[in-house]
Amino acid sequence: MITNPLAIISFVLACILLVPMVCRKIRIPSIVGFIIIGMLVGQYGLGVLDGSTSIQTLGKIGMLYIMLQAGIEVDVNDFRQQRTHALIYGVYSFIFPFLLGLLTSKLLGFGWVTSTLMGAMYGSHTLMTYPIVSRYGVQKNAAVNIAIGGSMLTITLSLLVLAILRSNFVYTDSISTIGLIARIVTTLVVVLLIFPWLAQRFFKRWSDATSGFMVVMTMMMISAWLADWAEMEGILGAFLCGVALNRLVPNLSPVMQRINFVGNNLFVPLFLLGVGMMIDVSLLWAGWTTIIIALVMIATKLLGKWGAAWLAQKSFELQGVERQMMFGLTHATAAGTLAIVTIGYETGIFSAEILNAAVLMILVLCTSASFVTEYAAKQLALQEEARMEADKTDDSWQLMTVGENRHYELRELGELGELREMDLASESDWAEAMKLINNQRRASIIYHPNQPINTINRLLVAVPRYAEKEHDFISCFGIIRRLSSQIGAKVVFFTNEDTQKVLQAFCRRKGKYLRASYREMEDWEDVLMMAKQMTPDDMIVMINARPSTPSYNPLFDHVPDMLGRFFSSHSYMVIYPEQETGNAVPDLLTGDTTQASKTWKIISALKRWVLSFQQR
Repeated sequence: MITNPLAIISFVLACILLVPMVCRKIRIPSIVGFIIIGMLVGQYGLGVLDGSTSIQTLGKIGMLYIMLQAGIEVDVNDFRQQRTHALIYGVYSFIFPFLLGLLTSKLLGFGWVTSTLMGAMYGSHTLMTYPIVSRYGVQKNAAVNIAIGGSMLTITLSLLVLAILRSNFVYTDSISTIGLIARIVTTLVVVLLIFPWLAQRFFKRWSDATSGFMVVMTMMMISAWLADWAEMEGILGAFLCGVALNRLVPNLSPVMQRINFVGNNLFVPLFLLGVGMMIDVSLLWAGWTTIIIALVMIATKLLGKWGAAWLAQKSFELQGVERQMMFGLTHATAAGTLAIVTIGYETGIFSAEILNAAVLMILVLCTSASFVTEYAAKQLALQEEARMEADKTDDSWQLMTVGENRHYELRELGELGELREMDLASESDWAEAMKLINNQRRASIIYHPNQPINTINRLLVAVPRYAEKEHDFISCFGIIRRLSSQIGAKVVFFTNEDTQKVLQAFCRRKGKYLRASYREMEDWEDVLMMAKQMTPDDMIVMINARPSTPSYNPLFDHVPDMLGRFFSSHSYMVIYPEQETGNAVPDLLTGDTTQASKTWKIISALKRWVLSFQQR
């Protein structure tokens, strides 16, 4: 057995390096490989490692990482659209296995208290296979969002049953119960209200990725500790922390890249090794009681979670592969089951046979869930790739700033907008920037970052009349939608009634949902009405156009002065759609080029008269 700390660390890091490489060769999920290696090197296997406290502690951080990632990577817009489905699925995913568990537990001869807690254990699940979903890039799929949203409810219900049953053994008076409720309320207020407020102010002052990473990690650990303090279990606290910080940590941001790198390459493998080290293979021939209980538990869990996924598929009209994804995500079990089983065993509700059977169940279910999730994620990724071929997200974009070199912010904007091809530039003034834009046909963005983009609360988008008739308007809308999805910002469109109808249709597209509100703006002269509705954390987005294009308005020439005078203290972004030709582009409905408004004609006439008077 290795006892030297440096030797232990070296051995563990070697496992983390080699196991994924071997698993890729033999084509099994690396999750399964880490658990098997944990079994081999643990105290019940070859005894290379003794399951020391340090490994178990680091492994617990890995579980918290998984729950934090799940909370952060929930697509807020899609989740709001799917929240009813998520709640319904959460009920399915808890009640169906819970009732089935009650029945099978009673058939095994257990009492009502034991059977109830076992039912809660079946209802709970751990998003252990979520890293597979993230790796394939299908975390924004509706089925994934429904499964993750439902997980919050199932975990809460399972731990609530545990708390109620445990209170009969631990708490003996109403004062203790009142104190427990006070702890829960305190935890929820700190994690869901205070932490986002603190994080936003931190990110506005310190925008470097390393500091942001440390803030998120600190808040995750405090959230987990508060949840333990409130008898809610740390995994629920970490998940709530991820949900609370969702908008402030975009999925493609440098902070999230650090979270994924450290978690997926260090803490999550340590957690899986720790799970494997808990499994005692000798239990398989120690007697039939443990094996029979384990088989019944495995069958109950699989049937219960599959039944819940099948009900969800029929209720929400999902595809078969989406049902498989939900089943794969929700039948893996680890942290929640370990918490319930351990506490149940310590309080005398569970016997040693149930404890041992639960550990065997964890091995089998983690293995099967890995294969199911891997297959479903691969199929969904192929479908998504086919859909993306029809999306205009591969345009070549010109991103630029005016007055100073801000290439880091430009690149971050392009990555959050999921632009595949982009060139970065910095111009000394607006005249040079407009010269570059007007001399090329490429889609272009002029960006002024006044604060970190992940601290933006709302995107106030000014859309001119006939913008929907621009050749590349769908790409401009796509950037706004993807940017809103990444940073969790609300979108408010300022436009006329006809264009508003087009935007509403775009926002309701299946798989491209965007939560937006609308304000009436008949003509571009009214664009300053946005200044009256702005708050400090809003960003202005203007969709402009080049001359002789459908939506061009002569007032666009005055946008630089307008931004400098009224919006200089805010972040803003001016988008110019790709121009189809260098000639005049006709209005697609009327066949005529767009004319300036009557108000602008009057202003132009007065301006010409004043200039002619001055020349006399």
